[in-house]
Amino acid sequence: MNKEKISANNINVHYGDKQALFDINMKMNEKEVTALIGPSGCGKSTFLRCINRMNDVIDICKISGNITVDGHNIYSKDTKVERLRENIGMVFQKPNPFPKSIFENVAYGPRIHGTALDKTDLEEVVVNSLKRAAIFDEVKDRMHESGTSLSGGQQQRLCIARAISVNPEIILMDEPCSALDPIATAKIEDLMGELSKDFTIVIVTHSMQQAARVSKKTGFFHMGYLIEVGPTEVIFSNPENQKTQDYITGRFG
Repeated sequence: MNKEKISANNINVHYGDKQALFDINMKMNEKEVTALIGPSGCGKSTFLRCINRMNDVIDICKISGNITVDGHNIYSKDTKVERLRENIGMVFQKPNPFPKSIFENVAYGPRIHGTALDKTDLEEVVVNSLKRAAIFDEVKDRMHESGTSLSGGQQQRLCIARAISVNPEIILMDEPCSALDPIATAKIEDLMGELSKDFTIVIVTHSMQQAARVSKKTGFFHMGYLIEVGPTEVIFSNPENQKTQDYITGRFG
């Protein structure tokens, strides 16, 4: 059993007067894939964005409770948000490479965070990140072409390379395959399995098949509540809650 990496304790989120999350308590283990599932608007992406404090940028968003990473409360006054986001990478629903070369897309993070020592070191970081994101062989001869010239699936793997270039410990993925075709999706899913040997991964997905294929633990959200959380095979084969059962058998959602 891997040790606990992330722990959410009594997380409540309000957008203005509307409450989006109610008392969320959930633990996620190190070097595992945890999936968050549930119908649209259930709060799973809101919860994901609490883990790297992305909700902070929304003025009307109020958050109570705490989230610890390796035992440290990321909502404490002494947390440096820039450092936190260096440690927690994020990959979004729609691939969003910078309008720069493939090389510069990956070099950007190490350069602004100052983690690469010199030009040779930077090149090594870029090549290693592209290799780990299983895209190096497809782009090695076109490193100076724009990242936006790649196919959708390649762009998403480039964004994963960009996220891991600063060596985070955690990667958050918000429906990373929803804009991709089945072949590109399969590549990203294989990649998640590979990356979970080194990184803690939390993925929001609409696809229950995807959650079942890639994750060790699954949390089911409904209308802002975490209804049930447990080992993925239990959630999909023998859930305790009737709502979970109804969702996974397609009665709603």
